[in-house]
Amino acid sequence: MPGEINSEHFTQALYMMLDETFDNVHGFFLDKGTSMFETLATISAEEASIPVGGKCATLAAQVKHVAFYLDVLEENVRTQKFEPVDWGKIWREVTAVSPQEWQTIQNELRESYDRIKQLISNQAEWQNEREIGGAIAMIVHTAYHLGEIRQALCVLK
Repeated sequence: MPGEINSEHFTQALYMMLDETFDNVHGFFLDKGTSMFETLATISAEEASIPVGGKCATLAAQVKHVAFYLDVLEENVRTQKFEPVDWGKIWREVTAVSPQEWQTIQNELRESYDRIKQLISNQAEWQNEREIGGAIAMIVHTAYHLGEIRQALCVLK
């Protein structure tokens, strides 16, 4: 039918945007070397422990929040249960981190991201606007927090 988006094309575009956000800049919206994992590789545990601004969370909390968001999204899609979650928990709990804790948070983000990629690969078709919107929101949400992290680094370094 004219005007429909091919699911395979959408999925491939989604993968490219996720790859840009997390791993490899393709030039859609980030500058070279500024993806999430490239950025995180430049941040020490000490820097990750600094609250940014007066009442803002630490960089570690920002990263932990992105992993939590991806985990909730994955669970919602897999179970089709959209239970309320405590979005503020991460902001309250993650403060100063040791080098080991900082590495664990980064590893958790990588694992969450890998599960999301697997979830997308299992998605044969995009059934409705809510599914497509959720996929796009995942990129937008993560890009927002990447921007917060990168902006904080401008102040810290």
